[in-house]
Amino acid sequence: MQMFSFPVNLAVILVLVVALVGGCALALDTRADRREAEWEAAHPPTGQFLTLDDRRLHIEVLGQPQGRAPDVVLIHGASGNLRDFTFDLAGRLADDFRVIAVDRPGLGWSDTWGEDDGDPQFQARVIRRALAQIGVTRPVVVGHSYGGAVAMGWALDAPEQTGAVVLLAGATHPWPGRLGFWYRLNETPLARMGQRAVAALVTDRQADAVARAIFRPAPVPRGYARHFGPGLSLRRSALDANTRQVNALFAQVERMQPLYAGITLPVEAIHGDADIIVGLDLHGRRIAQDIPGARLTVIEGGGHMPHHSHPELTVEVIRRAAARAGL
Repeated sequence: MQMFSFPVNLAVILVLVVALVGGCALALDTRADRREAEWEAAHPPTGQFLTLDDRRLHIEVLGQPQGRAPDVVLIHGASGNLRDFTFDLAGRLADDFRVIAVDRPGLGWSDTWGEDDGDPQFQARVIRRALAQIGVTRPVVVGHSYGGAVAMGWALDAPEQTGAVVLLAGATHPWPGRLGFWYRLNETPLARMGQRAVAALVTDRQADAVARAIFRPAPVPRGYARHFGPGLSLRRSALDANTRQVNALFAQVERMQPLYAGITLPVEAIHGDADIIVGLDLHGRRIAQDIPGARLTVIEGGGHMPHHSHPELTVEVIRRAAARAGL
């Protein structure tokens, strides 16, 4: 499985940068400080903060008032933030649900819980406890990519507090092979220098190339980058949290997978058969095999971003999950 990573040409650049500018950490940090301030000013928090364990979790609530409709919790993937959902999907759900989009710990505008948030089940516990403050009790939990592991962690940890789970290209199972260069680099002493180099030197064109690779074979929607704010993912703190979480994911899903068979609540999965980031056979088909009653919807020619390439289908499946849960 290959999750969010940088193109090979950028990986080569990073190696050269690390080799050549090892003594320039202060200069890189100064440039990164300026760029991060610009990125944050351009994409400030859009929602509200919930405080838990003296840390803050950033969420955005849209749609129906509490108690008037079922709750849907949207959990983004690796290197993401809640803006991935508020670009389109959240608005499509707003007529029928109270929609809560979440910045996962350490990403977007949410604080990190340190090493603990390398466990998707721990992340689920943090999100669930925080959302209880606004009356979320039995939602449809929707997880994209890495967020799929968090959604499964929610269901395993608190089935009585889960209405249903919807997986959008969810990363739920162990996979063969290794992660890409970027994640391997971040397991070495060169990690900090690599993060400095990315925050200080990555260009808009290189960030756009990463987005195209993630959306392929679908195009990146017009206006997506401007709304999403790639710079939020290129900050050193976000790079550190994301790589730590992804590097820990294999061991976590390996631990969680044997428990999936005990899940009895409704589970729906949407997966494209052209997804080369989180493969259909390794994840979507296996979740359908592991969980009695789980339903898999396969998108012919679909890539890794089904909620953007096939939003109507995604809404239909979320509605079906809510109906199956009796919400």
